[in-house]
Amino acid sequence: MSGLSREIDANGKMTMDYYLLADMTVQIGYELAIAGAETYRVEETVRHVLSAYGLTPEVAALPNYLIVSVLSENGEPITRMRRIGPHGNNFDAVERLNALSRRICAERPAPEKALALLEETRRSVQYYSFPMILLGHFLGAAGFGMLFGCSLRDAFFSGLCGILIAFVSRFAASVMGNPLFTTLSASFLMSWLAYGLNIAGLIQNSDTVIIGSMMILVPGLIFTNALRDMIYGDINSGINKCVQVLLIAGAMALGSAAARNLTIRLWGTPQITEAVRYGIPMLCLAALLGCVGFSILFNIHGPGMLLCALGGIAAYAVYEGMVRLGFPSETGIFVGTTFSALYAEIMARVRKYPTICYLVVSIIPLIPGASLYHTMRLAADGAMDRFAAQGFFTAEETGIMAASIILVSSLVKIYMGWKQLRKGPRPASKIR
Repeated sequence: MSGLSREIDANGKMTMDYYLLADMTVQIGYELAIAGAETYRVEETVRHVLSAYGLTPEVAALPNYLIVSVLSENGEPITRMRRIGPHGNNFDAVERLNALSRRICAERPAPEKALALLEETRRSVQYYSFPMILLGHFLGAAGFGMLFGCSLRDAFFSGLCGILIAFVSRFAASVMGNPLFTTLSASFLMSWLAYGLNIAGLIQNSDTVIIGSMMILVPGLIFTNALRDMIYGDINSGINKCVQVLLIAGAMALGSAAARNLTIRLWGTPQITEAVRYGIPMLCLAALLGCVGFSILFNIHGPGMLLCALGGIAAYAVYEGMVRLGFPSETGIFVGTTFSALYAEIMARVRKYPTICYLVVSIIPLIPGASLYHTMRLAADGAMDRFAAQGFFTAEETGIMAASIILVSSLVKIYMGWKQLRKGPRPASKIR
């Protein structure tokens, strides 16, 4: 039937190899999770693949665990569990695995063939070389440094600080270092280098250099995945990831604050000049450089890189245009993030790729990195009243971004559900 893998039981009856089928789907879910897919996508993909084979599975996905249970034809329960390690940011793998899942749902190949297709998909994933990853760190830090007010020379040194983060992260990965300690160490060393360059007279504004470099450490993917998990009803996973975001932000702040205090004790207070204010064309160029850099870091290849970068440029141009027209920055962030989320939803359906691949890169220029840094600096300086006010402003901007993403995603989900009701039951191959 439909080319499914079958074997002869003791009574001479043809049966499906449910064990192999369960193993295959769990492996797909595992590969998606470690590549950086949302928890709801992992769960939904496994459920759709098994449903395509005529089964009614029970699937439970958590950020670090995947449990799948199905019933065989004779009523025997088959359960598979898989521990999920650290999640990455491999969007090329997410796109290819998503396409493979659609293909399996549509063709329903034998489990052996599906496993072969999975292995072929894993081998086909493209990776950037380490020099290219260094370039991604340089472009990301330099581009966003300019976006936050670096001069051209300071932006160059911001890119060098980004490269330092790359080496710290690579060393920590080689010794299997704790992610939070890695973030803290990278933030400390990068900030100390920037303050040292300022004391030496090589850069004029260490704050903007640090902010640009620190954007590389911002957990934008975890934050976006948390929101999308909660939108699709996976509250536990969403809360889990929100806690991760707070812990990472705390590690970033602690590392940078420690570097600042050490610098003041050793060499005195860094001298900061006023941030450079560029025109919109130059800011768009900076956003382009930053988004291209992050596309490399998220392992995005081909036309997807350009489309993600264009989304980031357009979203930032919308934000900056609103602010320069006299609207409050909060309004600009809301409109810019709404545009970014809508752009990601449209591109995902046009190209049949996951929404997250477009959303994460296109909203990065809007993340309030400067507000986060100044909140940390005020805390380090002991200005608690100003720290509280700045912290509230940072939380407000972040909350506006979250509300915009939730609003757009929820409306799109409602629309797609209404559209599907008009057409009838959704085929199993329709995985968002």
